Amino acid sequence: MKKVNLLGSALGFLLTGCLSLAHAVGFQQLTVGDARIQIGIWYPSKAAADPLAIGSVTQSVALNGAIEGATLPLVIISHGSGGSFLGHYDTAVALADAGYVVASLTHPGDNYADQSRSVAIMDRPRHVSAVIDYMLRTWTGHLQINPARIGIIGHSAGGFTALVSVGGVADLSRVAPFCQEHAGDFACKLLARQSGSKLPATALPGGGLDARIKAAVVAAPAVGFTFSADGLKNVTVPVQLWRAENDVIVPHPWYAEAVRLALPQAPEYHVVPKAGHFDFLAPCSKLLLEKAPAICSSEIGFDRVAFHAAFNESIVKFFGKTLKASPIAMGSTVIQP
Repeated sequence: MKKVNLLGSALGFLLTGCLSLAHAVGFQQLTVGDARIQIGIWYPSKAAADPLAIGSVTQSVALNGAIEGATLPLVIISHGSGGSFLGHYDTAVALADAGYVVASLTHPGDNYADQSRSVAIMDRPRHVSAVIDYMLRTWTGHLQINPARIGIIGHSAGGFTALVSVGGVADLSRVAPFCQEHAGDFACKLLARQSGSKLPATALPGGGLDARIKAAVVAAPAVGFTFSADGLKNVTVPVQLWRAENDVIVPHPWYAEAVRLALPQAPEYHVVPKAGHFDFLAPCSKLLLEKAPAICSSEIGFDRVAFHAAFNESIVKFFGKTLKASPIAMGSTVIQP
């Protein structure tokens, strides 16, 4: 288990990163698939970047800039309940700057504007697979992606999504007895508010597995207690697991810790001192802080900006180790990255 040295890691990232940046960052916003899934796409580009405001987020990107590079790795980002594709935009920018294509999706029916299907958590892995399909088959830069180098990042409900997408099978029959003992738990209150919605008794074995995904970053996973060792026995890809020390939304030890104990191979495990659940979200703008203080406020003494420098650096390094270059075949020709 690693505890994050915020100051040292942040300074190291800033000093080395400023000297070694190889790319600018291109950006596109699209709606794809029959489910009309909204996605943001970040990718390496040499085009000039300009400030781009979307809602309460302003980022410096090259809107629709030409993609740069070949056989690029792809990373999918799945947000938490009530979030959007912009929730982890700083991590997406860091990855794109390091040479990755990143597709972050807004889950239909479980986002900031529409929570009508927030209990339908098993819809989410299908959304992930649909986005991967689009990125590999249809996106304008699809021929520049290496389909053997795909990773996923998930936070909260997105963490659950990531685990199911790499082979986890949740025993959702555990939710009802858990909620009888922990009625104040966030997931239990969410279920209580949507009394007409019910979780299935169990998730179908292999029902969410997407074998194209080769590595996963999981932060503060929702309903982590639904995963037993038997339910995670088929997770064979490398996992980087994160827990916020002072998380009251998915509190210790029933969530990240339960997942850590159930994984068949020890994950790269990080505990972030003084952090809360929403500190995994990108640092907030002044405008977003005014609109949504609950997700923007951190414990006194916790520096979310410094943490994210370390967090993003760690994720880039993890995928650099786990999504190693592999040859891809096109017809009878093998192309080396």
